[in-house]
Amino acid sequence: MLEGFRFLWNATRGERLRPWKSPYLRWRLETYTGKKAEEIGLRDFLELAIKERGQFLRFLRWTGEMRGYVTDDKRR
Repeated sequence: MLEGFRFLWNATRGERLRPWKSPYLRWRLETYTGKKAEEIGLRDFLELAIKERGQFLRFLRWTGEMRGYVTDDKRR
């Protein structure tokens, strides 16, 4: 789960206290939901986080797995 937090830390750079304002996360939410990035606010962010929490947790686990593959390749 540490890798998931690392992803969130990097994805919210510059907007860590307001992740819904992060340009990267807005872009990701726009591609996921189809809603324009400029229209995404705190309410949209929280609704999606609650509604899709299972998907989000799977994504964070996946980022950890992918990081493991990259780390293993660098050791070879």
